[in-house]
Amino acid sequence: MGIIKNMNKTKKKLILFDIDGTLITAGGAGTRSLNLAFHALFNIEDAFNGITMAGKTDIQIIKEGLGTHGFSMDGNVKKMTEIYLHFLQNEINNPMKKIKPGIKEALDLLRTMEMPIGLLTGNLEGGARIKLDPFRLNEYFIDGAFGSDHEDRDELLPIAIEKFSRKGFSFIPKECIVVGDTPRDVRCAKVHGARCIAVATGPYSKEDLLTTEADIVLDSLIETEKVVNLLGKL
Repeated sequence: MGIIKNMNKTKKKLILFDIDGTLITAGGAGTRSLNLAFHALFNIEDAFNGITMAGKTDIQIIKEGLGTHGFSMDGNVKKMTEIYLHFLQNEINNPMKKIKPGIKEALDLLRTMEMPIGLLTGNLEGGARIKLDPFRLNEYFIDGAFGSDHEDRDELLPIAIEKFSRKGFSFIPKECIVVGDTPRDVRCAKVHGARCIAVATGPYSKEDLLTTEADIVLDSLIETEKVVNLLGKL
């Protein structure tokens, strides 16, 4: 209880979590759904093969796929997002999906301390909620910034702050902490002067993340009380 008491004495911070690689592993559901959507629209299989996705927004990825295969953006981005979400509803129900170690415990502890927590993710908002639903994680996140709010991840932090302000929370960027697993997560925090905890639970190693501007780099969030204590020191 000592950590909780100490944290309650500190000014509240807005903690914003990435999803894929940080909170959960979707078991490839996102990539499969994008490929299925592209095939449904254009009869091209494995359209996103070779396109890197880590840390990018869904809209950015979809536009890259369309551009790679010579299709225009007009109307096709909207069609792709709609069909993608349709397939994702089914593809998320796969045996490879899993929650990352320590996540539920960390979220429970933050909620006990009444720390506001949200999402900062490249996922479309609908896709984010679909991915979190099997793990019953949606209830922890009252709002956030999503790839459907802006295709440039670096623009998402101010959007999250604005959304939380409408719910009665007042934060400036330096009072926000982004938790993510890619260099893009780090950058989207640092361009606004926010703090960042990088976790090596996604496609990047701890050594890779140590080369970024992350304030703290961890192997995982499994040591819950240590992690929460670190949040209070940032």
